[in-house]
Formats: sequence, C-alpha cells, structure tokens
Amino acid sequence: MKKKFLAPIIIILVIIAGIGLMFIGPYNNLVSLDENVNNSYADVQTAVQRRADLIPSLVNTVKGYATHEEETLTNITEARAGIDKANSPEELAQANENLTRAINIAVEAYPDLKANQNFLGLQDELAGTENRIAVARKDYNAVVKTYNAKVRRFPTSLIAGIMGFEKAEYFEAPESAQDAPEVNFD
Repeated sequence: MKKKFLAPIIIILVIIAGIGLMFIGPYNNLVSLDENVNNSYADVQTAVQRRADLIPSLVNTVKGYATHEEETLTNITEARAGIDKANSPEELAQANENLTRAINIAVEAYPDLKANQNFLGLQDELAGTENRIAVARKDYNAVVKTYNAKVRRFPTSLIAGIMGFEKAEYFEAPESAQDAPEVNFD
C-alpha cells in the first residue's frame, strides 16, 4: 500500500527538482551579468573620480594666474563636488559634463595659463583621464547591452521578472553636452 503512494510523490519531487535545476543556470548567469554591470560602472566611477582628483592641482595652478577670479575657481570646485554626489550613470554623466565645462572656461579665460609647464603636464593627465573615461563608458554600455538583452530574452525574462532583475541604465551624455560652453570675457 505504501509503494502505491510513494511512486507519485517521487515523480512530483523529481519534476519539482527538474524545474528548479532549469532555473539555476539562467539565474546564475543573470547574477554574473549583473555583477559585470556593477563592476563596469565602478570602473567609470573610478575614471571620473581620478579626473576629479586632478582638479585640486588644476585649481592651484589656475590660482597662481587668477587669484582675483574666485567665481571660476568656485565653479570648478562645485563641479568636482557634483561627481561625489552622483548616484546613477545619468547623474555622473551630468556631473562630468559640468566639470568639463568649468575646466574649459578656466582654460579659455586665461591664455597665459596654457603655456605654463605645470598646467601643460596637468592638461596631459586630464586628456589621458578623458580617454580612460571614454573607454570605461564604452565598456560599461557594452556590458549593460549584454545584461539587458539577457533580461529581456525569453525564457530568461521570466526568471528575471520573478527574481527582480531589471534593465540597467546606459551611461549617456546629457543633452547639454551637445552645446559648446560659453566663454565670456566681459
């Protein structure tokens, strides 16, 4: 009599285990891709932070040429602080754009500064950092593309929905990045 009830229970347990095993692979893949997105975003943050860390040197160099221009220095310092406050790719892109504008305005406002050796070295460091940021953004967006495609593809989309995996946000330059900074010597 017990064998009669045992067979259906075993079959049900095997079916449940089989369904569970079908979820493990896609779930682990989603976890790995999600971690790749997080790691890649951290790389972007590191590159942008490196740039922000170079700003005190830029400010000190500019101060030597423009001690009377507090507004320019304040704008650069505030733009740098925006990087620390950024909590998403969109906010980080906007903060980075604000910093770029502030630096460009300082450079254009002080032509003699362009010839200073310290400034030239710093400018090279910033240019290299800009390239690192561009590469980190590109890499981040490539990882996000892979992750988002996986999250949206069937049948993984079912597992993603059940387990709370959502599309990741691409790192996009803000619309204001399309406008050239205004340099006013008045």
